[in-house]
Amino acid sequence: MSGVGQIFVLSGPPGAGKSTIAARVREDMPDLAYSVSLTTRAPRPGETDGVDYHFVTREGFQQRIQAGEMAEYEEIFGNLYGTSEKIVRRALDQGRDLFLDTDVNGAEQLQKRFNDGVFIFLLPPSRKVLEERLRGRATEDEDQVRQRLERVRYELTKAENYTHLVVNHDLDKAVAEVEAIITASRRRTERHLKLLEEFQAS
Repeated sequence: MSGVGQIFVLSGPPGAGKSTIAARVREDMPDLAYSVSLTTRAPRPGETDGVDYHFVTREGFQQRIQAGEMAEYEEIFGNLYGTSEKIVRRALDQGRDLFLDTDVNGAEQLQKRFNDGVFIFLLPPSRKVLEERLRGRATEDEDQVRQRLERVRYELTKAENYTHLVVNHDLDKAVAEVEAIITASRRRTERHLKLLEEFQAS
């Protein structure tokens, strides 16, 4: 691996399975650095602070924005979400690859700064399946479900800006596809030029 790390970003509309797949990738590829996102929303049942998200107050989040501590951030459904600049820079400067899961606007901010990054968009197999997943959560009322479906339409307009698309029809296959994309990118020749130079010099 070269001395500079690379970022891998996973995005997808509500109900696509982004959080589940991100957790599996982190488990299967522990050598990837990972940035746990910050959010001002309340934890859902089963979520753990510092594992699923860093749950912070709106005031605390806004202070971080004003201090320039956020690599990207976005407000969704009245809650702020974002990634710490310090964690991103620390990983990349150490030559580590960094895995993130963000919304499409956060990914767009990162694309402008890291044009060599790998951006993976996760799709549900169909709109019907997506609706079933959202309603099956039982954590949102009907108005919130409709809001999320509107968000899906918006996020799909951004999908073509990603380097890769993965359809989450089968969870295990989707995880394997995301991991294969990451592995293939890490094998690209330009990431190993220093190693090649060392061999040629010996």
